[in-house]
Amino acid sequence: MAKKTAPVQEQKSGLVARVMEFKNYLELSRAELRKVTWPTLRETRATSVAVLAFVVAMALFLGVVDLGLSKLVSLLFSA
Repeated sequence: MAKKTAPVQEQKSGLVARVMEFKNYLELSRAELRKVTWPTLRETRATSVAVLAFVVAMALFLGVVDLGLSKLVSLLFSA
């Protein structure tokens, strides 16, 4: 499937060329955003809760591991 591209224009320089490039970028971006399948509110909430639960679980796990290793190091260096 061939992609649509902007027609080839004469090489312009300076501010006008930059403005035209930016306008083309915005038009192409808008076209691509229309193709996106956005998640529903329910899907967004579900994935957000899953991420938050994972972050909390990892924070607790790493906290326990850090505490254990800190106690181990303090025991080794206090002897």
